[in-house]
Amino acid sequence: MNYGFVKVAAAVPEVRPGDCGFNSRQMQELLFRAAEEQAEIVVFPELGITGYTCADLFRQRLLLDKAEEALAELVAATAKLPLLCAVGLPVRVENALYNCAVVFQKGQILGAVPKTFLPNYAEFYEKRWFRSGAQAPADGIWLAGQPVPFGTDLLFACGDAVVGVEICEDLWVPVPPSSRQALAGANLILNLSASPEAAGKYTYLKSLICQQSARCCAGYVYASAGFGESSTDLVFAGNGFIAENGVLLSEAARFQTRSQLIYSEIDVQRLQAERLLRDTFSDDAGPEEVRVIAFSLPSGRPVSLSRMINPLPFVPAEEAMSARCEEILSMQAHGLARRLAHTGTKTAVVGVSGGLDSTLALLVTARAFDMLGLPRKGILGVTMPCFGTTDRTYQNALSLMKALKVTAREVDIKAAVTQHLKDIAHPLSSRDVTYENAQARERTQVLMDLANQNGGLVIGTGDLSELALGWATYNGDHMSMYGVNAGVPKTLVRHLTSYAAQTAQDKKLAAVLRDILATPVSPELLPPSGKNISQKTENLVGPYELHDFFLYYFLRFGFPPKKIYWLAAQAFKSKYPAAEVKKWLKVFLRRFFAQQFKRSCLPDGPKVGAVSLSPRGDWRMPSDAAAAAWLQECEKL
Repeated sequence: MNYGFVKVAAAVPEVRPGDCGFNSRQMQELLFRAAEEQAEIVVFPELGITGYTCADLFRQRLLLDKAEEALAELVAATAKLPLLCAVGLPVRVENALYNCAVVFQKGQILGAVPKTFLPNYAEFYEKRWFRSGAQAPADGIWLAGQPVPFGTDLLFACGDAVVGVEICEDLWVPVPPSSRQALAGANLILNLSASPEAAGKYTYLKSLICQQSARCCAGYVYASAGFGESSTDLVFAGNGFIAENGVLLSEAARFQTRSQLIYSEIDVQRLQAERLLRDTFSDDAGPEEVRVIAFSLPSGRPVSLSRMINPLPFVPAEEAMSARCEEILSMQAHGLARRLAHTGTKTAVVGVSGGLDSTLALLVTARAFDMLGLPRKGILGVTMPCFGTTDRTYQNALSLMKALKVTAREVDIKAAVTQHLKDIAHPLSSRDVTYENAQARERTQVLMDLANQNGGLVIGTGDLSELALGWATYNGDHMSMYGVNAGVPKTLVRHLTSYAAQTAQDKKLAAVLRDILATPVSPELLPPSGKNISQKTENLVGPYELHDFFLYYFLRFGFPPKKIYWLAAQAFKSKYPAAEVKKWLKVFLRRFFAQQFKRSCLPDGPKVGAVSLSPRGDWRMPSDAAAAAWLQECEKL
């Protein structure tokens, strides 16, 4: 286990009902393959050593003896493998038979967990042969020549990874054993299953697994019986699933005639962070006692991920893009509409620069006015050209306001800023932070005064990424009466604007939105180079896609710089050298800690995703908190 990742596998071997030796050899082969792929935990189907469909043969002593012998052979044959394995077989305890998951590693059987809920409806007759684990003594048994802990109260732990086990029908009941196991500390659930196929069942099963992994805030590894199980009355499709906190990471191909393995990595540190954040998770934890059995995982070897690390964690997946963009735009507009309705205001003032953020803010404001049935002429769009304004952004600002049918106003602030700089004895030739911020503050003053003049609200345009980096002029573009973009990171601003362009019925609106999307991100506070923008934000503070990545994992999961750097290096390995990732991570950390004072007095604005920097909501931090520990770890990378 490295960086919190545990590589897991769901194995679906070919099986012959009643042929324990054959079944054991199939498992051996898959375990050696899994070890070659550096899997650390492998789960097999329910009753896989005997086959699930043996029916009344489970009452045959010879079959039970052969199953135990096959288990002993499997444990011995794989004793040199470092992985943890869970296999299914019938286990005799005193005068009863139990459908069990047996967990072993390095030649030692660590525990046997009996199935709790035995289906006895429709095609199932498990109570005919087995007793529920709820009736079993929580004790030790002798199995395959070893003393073995036995019971439903077993968990298996190695550092941050804590493994719980349930069997097939256990998942389908109102309160599955995995729910109790998760409350007791398990963050990785193994399910040994033999669920026969039925039309429509596959989709329901997949959603059930994803939902349970989300409810338990855990990884979930599911392996079900496949080819070779008796087809007398049933068909077994060989389903295999690996999920993490509601997200399906990997699934097996169905109806295969050969054995198969599927892999993925479960990030148990991410799951721990999620549980710490969701403080209601442990509120339901009772006094239930568990026995925790230690196992080991290899450490120090390089991590090779089969799962994708999304380089744009704030951006919806392609298949969900349209629906999610529509939802976010509606949330932004609904928040603003509520504020307008509460204040009785029928005028909104938006500074329109021809850049992405102000474009999105104007689009959202237009939606809010449409929601309330207010005429868009009540939206006062203001463009304020100054020293750095290029003709491209100026024309796009005018075209955008015209296409949206809002009231357009132009206020050239060059003379006002020049006079101000003269008043404070600041030479125009000194193009420093004073020169830049004087323009931003003048623009905010114009907007605020126009809002007063027209009885309106100034709508903020700054986004979440800028708030994280403090890339805003204090009491300049930093301030508004309602910040509609406050919960939207820069990478998502682009996609929302792109969605608006794609769905725009007005061809002229779509065209100007596309040109705005193609314009470099810039505050345009320094004079242009000819007709081109001379001041490009990402050249100064770094790529926004990297900063949004850092922000997501820093805030959402509280990951340390070491892990954030490693994840970013994986996600952007084909785009940014590792040294560049490190460079911008240090910039992010320095700026994030230094600029909290700007976030401590933010105006209201809607939260639209999992991460927010509102000082009244998700993020509260001292403005003078020290970044030393984070930067020191960053230096060691």
